[in-house]
Amino acid sequence: MRSDETDPVDARLGARLAELRAEHDWSLGELADRCGVSRSTLSRAERAEISPTASLLNRLCAVYGRTMSQLLSEVEAGPETVVRSAAQSVWQDRASGFVRRSVSPPHAALRGELVEARLAPGADLAYDRPPVAGLEQHIWILEGALEVTAQDTEHRLDTGDCLRMRVWGPTRFRCAGPGGVRYLLAVVRP
Repeated sequence: MRSDETDPVDARLGARLAELRAEHDWSLGELADRCGVSRSTLSRAERAEISPTASLLNRLCAVYGRTMSQLLSEVEAGPETVVRSAAQSVWQDRASGFVRRSVSPPHAALRGELVEARLAPGADLAYDRPPVAGLEQHIWILEGALEVTAQDTEHRLDTGDCLRMRVWGPTRFRCAGPGGVRYLLAVVRP
């Protein structure tokens, strides 16, 4: 894709973000105050001039009461009961080295979802809040090592390890090995 072309997923995501803001009858300034992101960045994301980072989407999901998978599924085609590997939605935060594949067929009314995540060597993702308070997460390491910090407790996870946690505050995911890490994230909304 040429640099002057807009990614179709970013375009649909930007349009959905603009719709959500309009549904809440918020100005860019009001949304900026609620999520702690500049009006300029929000405007550029809504117009698909930038590809939103995982941190930005997390802040917006928190304001709108959605998980990231819910938001991303809203910009995909209609609900399916089976989604083939080749059709699974992949989103990446190029700035942080985070790649996220929505494994579960999207369905806004269901509470659980599976996500395959990859972090590049040295990647470090910090979220200042969960998208939904009390979100349950199961993190199963498929390859590599991951450090997860939640509620001021750090967990080092290696291949085969699984962590279950409820998310109430800030979290951090850091690739802990010399190579990348690949993990399965099971998310259950409260």
